[in-house]
Amino acid sequence: MPATILETKPRPFIPTPVDPVSLDIIENALRNARVEMDATLFRTALSPGIREQGDAFPMIADPKGRMVVGQFGSFLQGFLTRYDGEIEEGDVILLNDPYSCDGAISHTSDQLVIMPIHHDGRLVAWGAMFGHMTDVGGKVPGSLPTDASSIFEEGMRLPPVKLYRKGVLQEDILRIATHQSRMPEWYRADLIAIVAACRVAARRLIEMCERFGDDQVNSAMNHLLDRNRRAMQFLIGQAIGEEPVFFEDYICDDGKGAGPFKIKCSMWREGDRVILDFEGTDPQSDSSINFYLNENMFKMFFGIYMIMVFDPQILFNDGFYDLVDVRIPEGSLLKPKFPAALSCRTHALGRIFDVLGALLGQKQPDFLCAAGFSSSPHLMYSGFHPDGEWFQLFQIGFGGIPGRFLGDGADGHSLWPGFTNVPNEFLERYFPLRIEKYECAIDSGGAGLNRGGNGINMVYHFLENGTISIHDDRWFVPPWGVNGGQPGARSWKRLVKANGQNIPLGSKMDRVIVEKGDELHYVTWGGGGWGDALERDPELVGLEVRGGLISVDGARAYGVICDHEGSVDQAATHQLRQTLKSKRRPLQVFEFGPGLDQLRVSCLADTGLPAPVQPVWRARNRDKIAAQ
Repeated sequence: MPATILETKPRPFIPTPVDPVSLDIIENALRNARVEMDATLFRTALSPGIREQGDAFPMIADPKGRMVVGQFGSFLQGFLTRYDGEIEEGDVILLNDPYSCDGAISHTSDQLVIMPIHHDGRLVAWGAMFGHMTDVGGKVPGSLPTDASSIFEEGMRLPPVKLYRKGVLQEDILRIATHQSRMPEWYRADLIAIVAACRVAARRLIEMCERFGDDQVNSAMNHLLDRNRRAMQFLIGQAIGEEPVFFEDYICDDGKGAGPFKIKCSMWREGDRVILDFEGTDPQSDSSINFYLNENMFKMFFGIYMIMVFDPQILFNDGFYDLVDVRIPEGSLLKPKFPAALSCRTHALGRIFDVLGALLGQKQPDFLCAAGFSSSPHLMYSGFHPDGEWFQLFQIGFGGIPGRFLGDGADGHSLWPGFTNVPNEFLERYFPLRIEKYECAIDSGGAGLNRGGNGINMVYHFLENGTISIHDDRWFVPPWGVNGGQPGARSWKRLVKANGQNIPLGSKMDRVIVEKGDELHYVTWGGGGWGDALERDPELVGLEVRGGLISVDGARAYGVICDHEGSVDQAATHQLRQTLKSKRRPLQVFEFGPGLDQLRVSCLADTGLPAPVQPVWRARNRDKIAAQ
């Protein structure tokens, strides 16, 4: 049964007129409250993943649980339908089990805090936020085991519990949760900081209610939701056709030697509604690359992509959800059955955006984005200082953003626009390592009229013995280009031992032993290019050669001849471009590079690693076994 919301003075909201000025004030007050939630968290958390990089997502929702401002879509729908308890004023709910909230959070490292906001005895809104904790227990430091076969290996699993009951902290709950973490001080500080951020939202909503009245604030939120729906209804009618289109992309491997794993989605419009159907996506993995994709979360991904491409002024919220029908097959990679492991869902999460971009641009190819959102690289490094104190780093890396119709992709940027890098000075101050190199991976962006962003080339020099874990993708299947743009370069990792031994590493590895003096070369993928590279301004290519973004040899992919100072030989460039145009095949809407069969053949020579083997899915119940 759904959650029961208790109010001391329950009464229905009365719809009231909201003049444009009041609506604008309330809208911007809500926006500012969301920003203030972030600011509160980042100033009080301890872990670098949250404090320095911003791996946390706030939300303010209306009394029905519909997100009015936020980023990830409403966390509340799955929770409210699954939680069978009572919720009262002063309660603060904590949970981290994806299976207890229909995937509203998608792995156990994300701790979700939900707070009802009451004014004068009536529920007027919800504040919520989740943040990625450095450690919640489990079989490896960082709680993201690449080889987990069930969620029970991934650390603490909390169903919805009351961290605060009627405003009183439940110390036993906090003690139990903190006790599971290898970094208990960080866990406690980050969790309390998330609660503090939600309390900021509560204060701001109460201030609005006292200024405008509960009924007018509620009516304003309804206006904002309705406005979003009308805008999305128009965009869907303009951008999405009734004829189905489909696209498929691949996660390179599962960390156990199998891959690639297909994600397929079809899209079409029926009247005002768009249907997004993942039929044809591969079955769930026996590894931890499964992504329990909440339908409402994907609706928000769809909406964000539509808004950012076609009308960035629209406020993100949940008002359009009834216009989107998301269909995800049970038992697939995107809706695995309990107790499937979920800790490495980041790769599928990133790949979803590449698939969305390919789908939404097929009707209007000029609006296509290339591939490059792709993944969210992680590095974990842990061990003991000489004095016996434990250290543990969780860091999110960046790749190349895809080329777009608006211009070049950003070099070395996060999939999430709000994320920032951990400053090297911070890393060197608090962890036993030295950053020898932090720069663009030259030539990694796909060539195009608009260049794909370069990935990052980062070299870690370890100052103490320890172990590392690596999470990345796009090492086998490259990020594709569009409208004649070329694919981006693939990622690679290599451990150079202090004795000179050079060891290629996979993109998903745990328990890699490193010793003092070893160096890890961590190179991420580049974004695919957009448009014909032979149409790019030669002088711009020369400028990028001078700036170290493109090499002299790499400039030839643009048909440009120049020296190391970026001085372009115009005559030679013209001749080379004419020659390249005469020999190439017609430009394609999607440029994928070599097919899977060819990638398997050349994998060892290209990467130093054996090609992943074709996945084999075991039957999961007696009916399937009988059918076979």
